[in-house]
Amino acid sequence: MLFSGKDLRKLIVPLMFEQLLAVLVGLVDTLMVSQSGEAAVAGVALVDNINRLIIQVMSALATGGAVVCSQYVGKGKDDESKKSGAQLEMVLLIFSIIMTLISVTCTRPLLKVIFGSVEQSVMDCAVLYFVITALSYPFLGLYNAGAAIFRSVGNSKVSMNISILMNVINVAGNAIFVFVFKWSVAGVALSTALSRVAAGVVMSVLVCGQTNPIRIAHIKDFIPDWKYISKILTIGIPSGIENGMFQIGKLMVVSMVATFGTASTAANSVGYTVIDFANIPASSMGLALITVVGQCIGAGEKEQAKMYTKKVLKCAYFGDWICNIPLFFLAPFIASWFNLSGEATQITVMILRCFNVVSLFIWPLSFTLSNPLRAAGDVKFTMGISLFTTIGVRLIFSVIFAIWMNMGVMGIALAMCLDWSVRGIIFWWRFKQGKWKTFQVIRE
Repeated sequence: MLFSGKDLRKLIVPLMFEQLLAVLVGLVDTLMVSQSGEAAVAGVALVDNINRLIIQVMSALATGGAVVCSQYVGKGKDDESKKSGAQLEMVLLIFSIIMTLISVTCTRPLLKVIFGSVEQSVMDCAVLYFVITALSYPFLGLYNAGAAIFRSVGNSKVSMNISILMNVINVAGNAIFVFVFKWSVAGVALSTALSRVAAGVVMSVLVCGQTNPIRIAHIKDFIPDWKYISKILTIGIPSGIENGMFQIGKLMVVSMVATFGTASTAANSVGYTVIDFANIPASSMGLALITVVGQCIGAGEKEQAKMYTKKVLKCAYFGDWICNIPLFFLAPFIASWFNLSGEATQITVMILRCFNVVSLFIWPLSFTLSNPLRAAGDVKFTMGISLFTTIGVRLIFSVIFAIWMNMGVMGIALAMCLDWSVRGIIFWWRFKQGKWKTFQVIRE
């Protein structure tokens, strides 16, 4: 067996802490900025949806690199893994710099195109937060590339430790900039940006350090090489389109939510920030399966890949139940932390409980199970299904439920749950069918 129970725990447990710490950055920012009122919460929330879009595309490219690196590791080809890692760093750095330039030079027009006419106070907060956080994209790109490289060899402690550093910097920065200097939105944005800068720098040093088994030691490895870039993009581009369209769908839905008023926008933001906590076990296990299945496929052990996927998926469901059941009962108490109006608090509780119930049965199938398919190279299928459910289910039924049936933000939440359900059923069918075993990312 390629992975013992101990090996799986060493990979998954740090990933859970890393995901927890990543979510805490968003939670701390929302809590801090909520002290300045619902307009500030709404403004930051709108931009965070764009930030998530860019981060999801970065993650997709990083997934492409992780799949390629892990399959080379499975084959015992460390030199090829090193070269793949260097090319991943270069691809993500170029992408993130382009995103920074677009975001900084087109800030207000971009926000107006996406979100339309929101209250001026909300738009001013959004513009300020967007400009400052966009400057940190290149460092976030370097962090994502390095995290993927270390995960491909089964080392998730590095990204966990750097996530701890990010949280310390973010919390300290918020304490200084928000409570001491009273910079509100600017303070929250600056502390987030500085934490990303630190993470990118430290990760880059470690990627090139002696502790990295597939250390990038030569500058020439960063010279573009299409042999490796094409393999990374074979996984990364379909995954990027999938993640990007998923987030674009969410942006379109959020722009719809914005028309329901500031209370709905703020409640939607808080609800989805809290929801991320319940996703941590299942999302962490999905990340782990990229490494596990990638190495199994690289070593030619396809039945082991299937066995590990089933085992980890069961654990994902167990973790999902542990998180969602308590959250269902604690929803009113948690919503009270965010200094929202009575109307916004009530909407937040309804969103949380809707998610909790549906997630118990469907979230791991929708999101954890897609990663083994990607790790095996079955990325066009996952992309196609995600595009279909995002557009054909979530967007269409958001309009039907939220506008035509006058259900407001709860209609959008129901459409989201329907999207997950269709997606999860199809992914389970694809996994059981077994066609994912026939794909090849690395050909001899």
